[in-house]
Amino acid sequence: MPATDVTTLIRTELPRLAGSLRKVGELILEDPAAATHCSAAELGRRTGTSQATVTRFCRAIGLDSYQHLLIELAQERGRSEVSDWGSAEIGPDISPDDDLERVVQVVGAADLRAVQQTIDRIDMDAMERAAQAMARARRIDVYGVGGSGAVAQETEIRLFRIGCSVRGWSEVHGAATSAALLTPADLAIGISHSGATRETIEPLELAGERGATTVAITSDPRSPLARTADIRLISASPTETGFPGRTGSIGGRHSVLVLIDCLYVRVAQLTYQRSSASLALTDHITPQHARKSRRGR
Repeated sequence: MPATDVTTLIRTELPRLAGSLRKVGELILEDPAAATHCSAAELGRRTGTSQATVTRFCRAIGLDSYQHLLIELAQERGRSEVSDWGSAEIGPDISPDDDLERVVQVVGAADLRAVQQTIDRIDMDAMERAAQAMARARRIDVYGVGGSGAVAQETEIRLFRIGCSVRGWSEVHGAATSAALLTPADLAIGISHSGATRETIEPLELAGERGATTVAITSDPRSPLARTADIRLISASPTETGFPGRTGSIGGRHSVLVLIDCLYVRVAQLTYQRSSASLALTDHITPQHARKSRRGR
């Protein structure tokens, strides 16, 4: 595993686990420090399961063994104790009585952690293959709905400025129509935090059937979207702040935007002459529409 929090990994995987495996995960999250002092057999007894179930749980979240889990928990605790921004002391919860300073600390810590965990787990080979394919693509489609639709539009704006023929689609009929017109010379990107959004999976599947290179950006490497794609880029799931209305979607979006930004810069490098010329032709547009400030007013 990269240097990322194993408790975050467990939180990410927990909704996809059922029955006895879920019980093991819930007990570990309840008190990670206490779990480090338990044997697999003891943890099984505490959850009303068995040592074999604990071992299956470890494998279900991508670890080799229970010993591997204990090592990851100990390393996470060590990282928390030396954290520069004090997330270990903050905790994930916000109550109605908390002041603004605590709100800012908790929200900021959660989002910073999600971004760092995404950076730590980037598959450089997958990122390079995606960027190379984007750089040579005749046309690029980007699919996403809801919050991911906003990211798809941001991706379009950034790639368009460096000369890519790109379109972000957040409406399923338009996305499917565009996907049906793709060729092996093209590329399609599907963005979904859960990786289970049908409106994103379907056009990406269709793009693949047409021979286009397909890229999935999701937090779940075993999701239907990830399984559909030729190339998978995985973002982190942010820690929930424990306050109504503040879900992980915003922090998750920040994590995805980090991946998009890395792709954007790498594609600009790979197409340097084209991207430089495109930026030179458009750099004057934004300043022209900026209203000048009036001194003394």
